[in-house]
Amino acid sequence: MKVQIRRERPLPWGERIGNAKSVWMVPFLALEWMCEWVAYVLSNWTFLEVLDHLETFSVLIAVIFYFSESGDRVKQRHYQAWQVVNTSQGKGGSGGRIDALQELNADGVELIGVDVSGSFLQGIRLQGARLVRSNFSVVDARDSDFQGADFADADLHSVNFRKGHLARASFRGANLDRGDLSGADLMGAEFSEATLTDADLSDADLHDLRWEHITDVENANIHGVKNAPKGFVEWAMKHGAQDIDAGSR
Repeated sequence: MKVQIRRERPLPWGERIGNAKSVWMVPFLALEWMCEWVAYVLSNWTFLEVLDHLETFSVLIAVIFYFSESGDRVKQRHYQAWQVVNTSQGKGGSGGRIDALQELNADGVELIGVDVSGSFLQGIRLQGARLVRSNFSVVDARDSDFQGADFADADLHSVNFRKGHLARASFRGANLDRGDLSGADLMGAEFSEATLTDADLSDADLHDLRWEHITDVENANIHGVKNAPKGFVEWAMKHGAQDIDAGSR
């Protein structure tokens, strides 16, 4: 708020003109004297103080309205993000879905059942996302970050998770048939009741992998897997997995 400084009453014109040292200075002194009177009158006009208070009050009201409507703005933003995701279903490319999904996840919105099948989502960051029963089939999501994400019962057939960050992700009951997980970080990931028929796990990091209840690994490639849990490789080979060096084919 501005500080209203009250000015002193200007000198009478007779006294003021007496300070003129020459005749040519009189017009300038007259102009200055009138300005002093205007400034004096305005500085003592209470109405201006009222206007100053009203200006401060209007700013306060604007701030209150801004925060009171913040929930509506968030809802509008989420609605627009979902529109991007839903209108792009069945289409290739990204179609703005990377930014939309990341924004929703950052705001804590669950992405349960989202359908992004066939899309290009390379490099997407959805750490900790709730993607239960989602459809990521034939999605190109290489080099992406899904650490701690929940893909329980998701359709991930032919997904490309090559070199993805999938540590502690849950694939419980998910369909990963023909999925490409080569070079992926699967540390601590959960694969109970998941199917990995024809999947590529070559060079993946399997440290602390929870594999004991995997449903199917028929023809899955486990060549060069790193930090495999004790007994996994033997079990996988016994159940139809293969050790094939893709570079030698």
